[in-house]
Amino acid sequence: MKDQQMKKMIKGIAAPLPLANVDTDVIMPKRFLITITREGLADGTFADLRFDNAGGPRPDFILNKAPWTQANILVVGDNFGCGSSREHAVWGMRQLGIDACIGTSFAGIFYDNARKNGLALPIVSPETRDLLLQAAGNGAEITIDLSGRTITAGDIRAPFEMDAATQTALIRGRDDTLDSLEHAGAIRDYEAGLKSQMRVSVIK
Repeated sequence: MKDQQMKKMIKGIAAPLPLANVDTDVIMPKRFLITITREGLADGTFADLRFDNAGGPRPDFILNKAPWTQANILVVGDNFGCGSSREHAVWGMRQLGIDACIGTSFAGIFYDNARKNGLALPIVSPETRDLLLQAAGNGAEITIDLSGRTITAGDIRAPFEMDAATQTALIRGRDDTLDSLEHAGAIRDYEAGLKSQMRVSVIK
């Protein structure tokens, strides 16, 4: 699933990326932060892992191997997304076509950035994560049921954790801006009230 709006089900090839403490500088090296827009960040995503010094693909990196070149799900190591708060890391992953990362833990700011940009981060137990790493390494397809909070891969069926607000945002394909627009009328009324109060204060 390469579209920007998340669905109730995320299904696709999963790539194993078991490294622990993968920080946002690994996900999106700082040399790619010079852009003033969100475009063109796919090439920077995992750049030092994907490419050698000459810019050629590293044949031993999982996302450069078939069938994982088509992966839209990652099964990741502990504490994924730690480090700086750069939102570019999530933007780049979405542009690369990653819809979800399954792991045991994620850095807080990275988790918030992911929610805002439609990247699902199901949290599973270490035992489930290890089973999914093995399944992903065998090229298995994984299905993430956002509504039921379950993950399926072959004979594996396991629950995952996700707070209700994040779950709702992903299912609805919403972000903070769109949610705020739902209350646009109330916001305008509040602003109008403030202006009236200011005028009364000036007159007094």
